[in-house]
Amino acid sequence: MAEFPVVSLRILLSSDTEIGPGKAQLLQYILETGSIAAASRKMGMSYKRAWYLIDTMNAYFHKPIVTATKGGKSGGGAQLTPTGRAVLDAYRRMEAAAARATAAGLKSLAALAAPTVDAA
Repeated sequence: MAEFPVVSLRILLSSDTEIGPGKAQLLQYILETGSIAAASRKMGMSYKRAWYLIDTMNAYFHKPIVTATKGGKSGGGAQLTPTGRAVLDAYRRMEAAAARATAAGLKSLAALAAPTVDAA
């Protein structure tokens, strides 16, 4: 569980396309599971919503970031393309850099926060 306050990175790629923690996590789960259906289940979102998010990202970049094969006897699946891996890696690097750059400021904000009451 994250300690608060925390920085959440959202990158506006265009006026109607962005990548943030949710899309990055979706890409990570596709990478790990090899399946859009499994990735969407892990995130608690519909398969249709996951496809919509993938389609918006695929449309933004010159090359697709996720490719999928239909099911059948061989089972189908999905994978990140080299572009998809590069996008996810770039996002994770920027996320880590943002966390490092804001660490002192977050500590200052935490020190100014009202004390919390722990449930007994």
